Amino acid sequence: MTQLSEQEIIRRDKLQELQKLGIDAFPAAEYPVNDTSANIKANYSEETKDQFQEVCLAGRIMTIRDMGKAAFVKIQDKAGLIQTYIRRDDICPGEDKTLYDTVFKKLLDIGDIIGIKGYAFITKTGETSVHVKQFDILSKALRPLPVVKEKEGETFDAVIDPEFKYRQRYVDLVINPQVKEVFIKRTLIMQTMRDFYNAMGYLEVETPVLQAIPGGATARPFVTHHNALDIPLYLRIANELYLKRLIVGGFEGVYEFSKDFRNEGMDRTHNPEFTVMEMYAAYRDYEWMMRTTETLLEKVALALHGTTEVQVGDKTIDFKAPYRRVTMYEAIKEHTGIDISGMEEPELREVCKQLNISVPNNIGKGKLIDEIFGEKCEGHYIQPTFITDYPVEMSPLTKKHRSKPGVVERFELMANGKEIANAYSELNDPIDQRQRFEEQVKLMERGDDEAMYIDYDFLRALEYGMPPTAGIGIGIDRLTMLMTNQPSIQDVLFFPQMKPEKL
Repeated sequence: MTQLSEQEIIRRDKLQELQKLGIDAFPAAEYPVNDTSANIKANYSEETKDQFQEVCLAGRIMTIRDMGKAAFVKIQDKAGLIQTYIRRDDICPGEDKTLYDTVFKKLLDIGDIIGIKGYAFITKTGETSVHVKQFDILSKALRPLPVVKEKEGETFDAVIDPEFKYRQRYVDLVINPQVKEVFIKRTLIMQTMRDFYNAMGYLEVETPVLQAIPGGATARPFVTHHNALDIPLYLRIANELYLKRLIVGGFEGVYEFSKDFRNEGMDRTHNPEFTVMEMYAAYRDYEWMMRTTETLLEKVALALHGTTEVQVGDKTIDFKAPYRRVTMYEAIKEHTGIDISGMEEPELREVCKQLNISVPNNIGKGKLIDEIFGEKCEGHYIQPTFITDYPVEMSPLTKKHRSKPGVVERFELMANGKEIANAYSELNDPIDQRQRFEEQVKLMERGDDEAMYIDYDFLRALEYGMPPTAGIGIGIDRLTMLMTNQPSIQDVLFFPQMKPEKL
């Protein structure tokens, strides 16, 4: 059992003293909050003061400035900080001053959650505040909020410690209220996308998280076991194949904000659990999808910032449409000086060796090209750029290009040197799709544990006929990183995956 600190023991003693006084430190009753700190500070004035004569707020104590028979207390609610003025004779009008002298002065701490009732006013120093006529304890904090932290003799601000921030996000949000803005903007990004697709008449849907076949992407899945059916099941690596089944079923536009899971490495742009928005539109192709996507992201930037220009580190990225288009072979030639078009696996391995790119022996032509692009090209695309026309070996679910042999109608959208979207003219030929799946099985037999499984039910669905379709997946986490200027995926996830804590 974790040993309590001195402060934790003191706070528990204070809790017992409150209980002895008959005060419930964790009351269950509704508290009649009727305003916010931000509204009062923004709208209180001499002309409007009559509207703020009976305000009721609730929030966490962040500072206490004791002046004997009165005190200034700053509380933090959902909208920010506001100063309150608490005077002993106001909250204890009679002879008994216990509520102020004992409860307020001795038994309350920074971090406690209180409710206050009173009226707004402006102090002599010009600060909009609330004159408290009544306060109530709503929750006693038994742990102190961290202020500083020591490690190996060095004292530093605890709120910049990633171990602390990501593991105890609930405290990070209290200490760093600006962190909330990132997550509010994340929600706004998703809402803007929803509004965009809804206005096009597309339907938001839900598809299974537990899947018998981990299809729709080349990735290593998490596996579990269903006891009643006695079968293995996989956490989805993508929802693509289910959404395309819905296109077969007659929907002409569907989208889903999908939680996907991939049993792979973790770094500043990868978390094993992540969010993707996938959308599929019948009777469209990847050219239409490029135009639609750049229009969407322009709207997202405007919704968040009021401009298409977004500051990301020391770079300014402009999401105003249209975006540059570069084929994958052109990109590789531009950044390596080597034209790999027409090369087969042995030649590509030589190119990797020439470029000092280490690659495993069990991957095929598609993965080799992907490695070359990832190592030598991807990081150069800072402004939004569509990388188009991928080799067929890299894209087992994509329609072959209508006029260019050996490539498919696919694009990835790059920005700030990272992929944020992947889209196709979807393969709807069931015979071609079966052959592509069979090629993936051969890669699996060579030891490629990210190769794609054959989904026979999906093949059956295609045999009933799927119209020409365009599809896209947009990584919400990476898009949020870009749009909110965050350097790590952990900064845009409330609770990123971490190693188990040693308590």
